[in-house]
Formats: sequence, C-alpha cells, structure tokens
Amino acid sequence: MSRQVLGPFNRVEGDLEVTLEAADGRVSAAWVNSPLYRGFEQILPGKAPMDALVLVPRICGICSVSQSAAAAAALADLAGVRAPPNGARATNLMLAAENLADHFTHFYLFFMPDFARDAYAGTPGFDAVRTRFKAVEGSAAAEALPARARFLQLMGMLAGKWPHTLSLQPGGSARAILPAERVRLLSLLREFRGWLERHLFGDALEAVTALDSVDALWAWFEAGGPARGDLARFLDLSRRLGLETLGRCPERYLSFGNYPVDGARRFAPGVWDAAVGNVHPLDARDIVEDLSHAWLAGSAVAHHPLVGETHPDADKPDAYSWCKAPRWCDKVVQCGALARQVVDGHPLARSLVAQGGGNVMSRVVGRLLEIARVVPMMEAWVRELVPGEPFCVEARLPDSGVGVGRVEAARGALGHWLVVRGGRIQNYQIIAPTTWNFSPRDAAGTPGALEQALVGLPVSEGADMPLAVQHVVRSFDPCMVCTVH
Repeated sequence: MSRQVLGPFNRVEGDLEVTLEAADGRVSAAWVNSPLYRGFEQILPGKAPMDALVLVPRICGICSVSQSAAAAAALADLAGVRAPPNGARATNLMLAAENLADHFTHFYLFFMPDFARDAYAGTPGFDAVRTRFKAVEGSAAAEALPARARFLQLMGMLAGKWPHTLSLQPGGSARAILPAERVRLLSLLREFRGWLERHLFGDALEAVTALDSVDALWAWFEAGGPARGDLARFLDLSRRLGLETLGRCPERYLSFGNYPVDGARRFAPGVWDAAVGNVHPLDARDIVEDLSHAWLAGSAVAHHPLVGETHPDADKPDAYSWCKAPRWCDKVVQCGALARQVVDGHPLARSLVAQGGGNVMSRVVGRLLEIARVVPMMEAWVRELVPGEPFCVEARLPDSGVGVGRVEAARGALGHWLVVRGGRIQNYQIIAPTTWNFSPRDAAGTPGALEQALVGLPVSEGADMPLAVQHVVRSFDPCMVCTVH
C-alpha cells in the first residue's frame, strides 16, 4: 500500500490536489482537495440584490457569463419577471457562445496536448499526434486560436464585453441587436461552422448529430479514418489507448436543462439513472449540501442551499477540502456536456453510457457532440431575433423573498440560491459544476464523482503524475475557482 499527493495540475483553472492510495499498481482510494478558499458567498450578504450581477461574474473569467446568467435567473425568479422573446434568445446566444468556446478550448488547448507528451513517444501514430496537438507548437493550436477569437466576436456584439458583461439582466438583455448586427452574427456563426466542418469534424454538423449509436460512431470513423478531422483523430487515440475504460463513476447524470425559449428549455432538465434506464424529474428540493468533510463550520445535517451556510473552519477534524459535497436525493451524480446530452435523450450519448458509462472517451465525445448540436440552434436564434422589439423588461424586486437561478455552464449544472430580507441579500449560495464532480466524501463516507472515477486506474511506482489520472481529471475539465466560490 502506498500513498502519493498529486498537484498542482497544469492547464486547470484554479488549484487542485489529489491524494491517491494505491495497491498492486492500481488506485484503491482517492481524496480530491480544492485547497484555495475565496469566499464569494460571504461577500454577497448585506449587499443590494442587483449587486450580484457585478460580483458573481468575478468568480471566474472563463465562465463568467454562466455566473451572470444564473444570477440574473435568480433575480428574475425573485421578481417574478420573464424576459421577452428577443431577450431570451440573446441570453441563450451569450451562454451558448461561452459554453462552445469552452468546449473548443478544452479540446484543443487543455485535453489533446497530453497525448503529444514524450511519455507517449514510440506509440503508434505518435509523430502525427505530436505534430498536430503539441502544446504551443502544434498545428491545431495555430489554427484553433484565431477561429476561437473570431467566434468570440459574437460576445462583443451581444454582451458588450467578455468576461464580466453587465448586459445580462433579470428582464433579459440590455444590449439590443440592430438589423446590421443580426446579419453580422449570422456571418460569424457560418464562419465558425465552416471551420468546425473542415477541421474538427470533417463532415457536416448535421451528419455528426445524426449519429445514433456507438456502432454508428465507429462506422462513421471507419469510413474516413483520422483524415476526417480532429474528432476522428481523438477516436483513433481512444481506441488505441483504451480511453473508454478509464474514469467510470456512478451512472447518474444531472442536468438543470438549458436554453429556455418560449417557455421550454432546449435541453431538457432531469437526472438520468442508468440503473433503471429513465429520467427522473428534477425537483430542486432534492438537492442538499453536505459539509462533513469540508473546512466549513455548520450543522452535520446536509441542508438545502436556501438555508445553507458558508463559514470557514480551517481546523475542522476529518475535513480535507474547501469544496462542499452536493447530493441529489442523497446520491452522487455527475454533470457536464455528456450529462446534458444523456438527459436530453440524444441516442449517441445514451448509447455511449450504456456501453461504457461516463468515461474519458464518452465525456469528450459528449462535449464535441454538443458543439455540433448547438451551433445550428444559435443560427436559428439569430434568425428569430426581431430588431426593434424589446430585448429587456423592467424587473421590480420585492423587499423580501427568495429566488433560484439554474443554468448549464460548459462543465455542467450551476445553481444560485438567493434570499433577500429588508431589501438586502441575507443569504447567497452557489453550487457550481465542479462542486458536483469534485466533491469530497459526505457524512455517509461516500466519495464524490471524481474520487470514484479515479479508483482502479493504473499507477506506476515513482510516477510524478500518472497519465491515466491526468486524462480522467481533465475529462471533467475542472474549474476549481468556481468550486470554492
């Protein structure tokens, strides 16, 4: 039996530390630590409710629009207001642009460069992988970065600036789109689509989204091989390295649903339980946060976020992380793009988890599948904008009340729970995607999703950073600064 502490992890937003216990060359137990406390949930109480729109985007510069959208949704719930059709579509476009840019960046700059490392030298196809994906030097980064920059020009027109926009409001979007800007938005989306179809997919987006099973995915791959594009290159790597066998964790997938339009969410909310093969309706009352292994003082009983507490206690016995342990019906769940696609019922996503569960390969394919599905949605939302009609309505906030804002950030389910008393924020609790995925153990001793996903991975004596561990961690794309608020 041996134990090692891994960290820091490069190409991860924020600080992360993982402790592994190994026996016979395999991980037997894992503990995931978010070692940096930031305290946004202590900053917000006492402030005016609308101040949340200025403060919460500063939680993270990568997913600031997601935080803004959740805060605006919580304030809208508090006020009982609903954005007009233009405002709902503009909000969806901003959130989708950030989420897709995140998926795109994760694939090209964070995830794929690991396979171009010298540790893989000598494996079949290594030279081609290194030429394409090596950090800084590879051809993929040189092509992807300008494409990403062009795509994010959408955010300038929609949000005024990124990150930390103030255009997202409880009543919609404060940035109205003019007719000429609508044409420009469509042009930028078509340009991004063209890049994706040439380089990432090597096929039409609609052909990718039409893949309805793992067998269909592999048949698509065999028809063109790695020359198809970077998704095919990833599939080739996955098959050779067995990525579909790494990082499986409890088969419950949570999604708050995303992109509301005309009273319905374009991606459905719910919890897919693979054990029973159906989607459970999502009741927010079933969500609690457990503090038993977090450096936070408070009740040993798990609480719903509306009555949650965030009080640091760095000397707490048995604690090992600043991250709380959120649970749905007292169970561990995983969230992210794969979870969104599974809950929404996409047949390829359902087939992937039926055959191999949530693993490294299925999580990455889930993100790329989401890119292919969302770009056409964005094109439709832009066409449906009606310049000259309202993008925002006034939201009159009550002196007291509660509001809940739930959205899907790139990494998964993001919730803001707001309590207002006497015109001031009394309590503000946030559960971020990485809080779900990287949670510590709960009072029952049940490890979080990543802690379970790491068990069984191969580790070599003396390895400073086992490759399999890095692939699993990065397949979740952690954002640790959001985790600890």
